[in-house]
Amino acid sequence: MRWWLYILAFTLLSCTSTKEPKQEALTPLYTPKYAKSFSIGLDSLNRKVLTITNPYQSDKPFEQRVYLLDKKQVAPNNTTSIHIPATKISALSSSHVAMIDAIGAAERVVGVSGVRFLTNDSVRSRAVEIGYESALNFERIKGVGSDVVLLYGLYGEQSATTTKLTELGIPYIYIGDYIESSPLGKAEWIVAIAAVCGMQERGEEYFAALEERYNALKQRAAQYTSRPKVMLNTPYNDSWFMPSIRSYAVQLIADAGGEYIYPQNDSAESKPISLEQALILASTADFWINVGQVATLAQLKSENPKFSAVPAVVNRRVYNNTKRTTSSGGSDFWESGSVNADIVLSDMIKLLHHNAPTDSLYYYKRLE
Repeated sequence: MRWWLYILAFTLLSCTSTKEPKQEALTPLYTPKYAKSFSIGLDSLNRKVLTITNPYQSDKPFEQRVYLLDKKQVAPNNTTSIHIPATKISALSSSHVAMIDAIGAAERVVGVSGVRFLTNDSVRSRAVEIGYESALNFERIKGVGSDVVLLYGLYGEQSATTTKLTELGIPYIYIGDYIESSPLGKAEWIVAIAAVCGMQERGEEYFAALEERYNALKQRAAQYTSRPKVMLNTPYNDSWFMPSIRSYAVQLIADAGGEYIYPQNDSAESKPISLEQALILASTADFWINVGQVATLAQLKSENPKFSAVPAVVNRRVYNNTKRTTSSGGSDFWESGSVNADIVLSDMIKLLHHNAPTDSLYYYKRLE
């Protein structure tokens, strides 16, 4: 009997059939200068491909290739494809809405997660609420005729959301702007979203102008001789989470000519420290910013009496990024701030080096 030959043959066939095909090398069309999680290229048939890599916080490598096709092109089998320009877009993040608006295509947003929180009046009054990633309203997403859904990768690629969207035949794209560690890296995602809208050139023009303005401000801030020390955040469940030195907020402080108070955290994520340790750090800080939902110094002091003795509180150098908020609690800092990185940096320079009053700032306010 040669039963072992049949087993061997079956094993070899199984291995061959499950092996993933090698991805075709692409000719670069747009390579980001700051963003780390996307690129745009052309395949051998001149089809535009948006490649998304590791768009969420995970140790597991991930890549999504999205074919952006014209009317005559056909995508390879078993791939995500969109015929551009996408004219009906559903978005799970307000920053996605701001990027679409910045290139002049706000009318294409038909569905938004948390639409009532938007500061963009035109989109808020017209787009439908589609729910949240863990409980999306797929009937509405399909009902408004979405060409594509822009996701943020909070739950990774194996979520029930992507499974259901695939069943419905609705393409989705992971937008990883929120994991970028620099303000310009976050803003550069406007090029990726513009490509989906068939407006890549407009996205590149917008970003190039933004980059020029931002870097001019950064160079000006580098001339200041003093570097004020900055404390961040407030306690959460008896822990005080301090950002990594590779985070967006810390990069913004550095670009504005400031010094982050906790450079010891060089990991990839925020690190919890004790309230006692945080108070020691705060006692040496010149400024205290991004204090959650706190609106006044009195409210901040009421959270913990020991805050009253913090120098930044005594000297009225506490600022929050909540100047532009809606009555429903939406924050324009996290919406249009993503495409106005130069204005955010301008605010930071003004408050760190001039202790600016609220009326001279756009996104920030000084607590009184």
